[in-house]
Amino acid sequence: MAQTLSGTLVEALRTRIVNGDIAPGEKLPSEPRLAVEHQVSRTVVREAIARLNLEGLVHTRRGSGSYALTPPAEADDGGAPVARSLADRLALVEYRLALESEAAALAATRRTSAQLAALGDRLDALASSDGHPATAMQHDFAFHRLVAEAAGNRFLLEALDRLGPQMIAMPRGRLDRSDDGGAGNGRPGGGPAGASGADPHGGGRFAGVVQEHRAVLDALAAQDPLAASAAMRVHLASSRRRLLQESGADAAG
Repeated sequence: MAQTLSGTLVEALRTRIVNGDIAPGEKLPSEPRLAVEHQVSRTVVREAIARLNLEGLVHTRRGSGSYALTPPAEADDGGAPVARSLADRLALVEYRLALESEAAALAATRRTSAQLAALGDRLDALASSDGHPATAMQHDFAFHRLVAEAAGNRFLLEALDRLGPQMIAMPRGRLDRSDDGGAGNGRPGGGPAGASGADPHGGGRFAGVVQEHRAVLDALAAQDPLAASAAMRVHLASSRRRLLQESGADAAG
C-alpha cells in the first residue's frame, strides 16, 4: 500500500516540476506539509523524494530541504532534442558547441550597438542572480539567445528557441551553497568584472560562469569573430566539465 501511495505522490510532484509549477531551483514543500497535503505518512514522502532524486528531478540538501532541478523537455512536433540522461546532456553540449561557436563568430561581425547593450544588461542580471538558480538559468538562456539573435541567421536562432531554457542545466552544484556570498557586476571597460559567490567546492564556480559569459561579450564588443568563437567554446567546454564533475562521472574532479 505504501508503495502505491509513494508512486502516486511521485507522479504528482513530477507533474508539478515538469509543468513548471515548481521552478528549477525552487524549494519543494517541507516533508510535513507534503504529508498533510497528500494525506500520507512522512515515510511515504521520504520514499517519493528519494525516487525523484534518482530520476534527477530533485536534489536534497541535508539540513536545507529538497530543490527542483531542470526537468527534461518533452519532444514536440518540431522534433526538439530531449535531454533525459547524463549522456543526453553531454551530447546536447556537443551540439551547442557546434551551433553556438559559429553563432558567436557571426554575432561579432553583425551585432548592433543596441544588441551589445542588451547583452551587457543581461550579463549584469545574470551576475546579480547568484543564490537564485532559477532566475540565473533564465538570464543564462536569454544571454545565449541574444548572441544567436545578433548572428543575424534565423535558422541559428530557431535552433536555440527549439532547445529552450532546458539547454541550461540546473546542476546540483548551483543548489549546494553556503549561506554567505555576494554578487558584483560590470561591463567591458568599466566597473569590477565578475560576480562572487560561495559554493561547496570552495567558491568561484558561479563567478567563473559569469566570467565565461563576459569573455564572450568582450569579444563581441571588439568585433573579433575568432575570439568570440573561442570564448564560446571555452564556456561550453567548461560547462561540460562541470556537468561531469557534478554527476560524479569525472573521477579526476
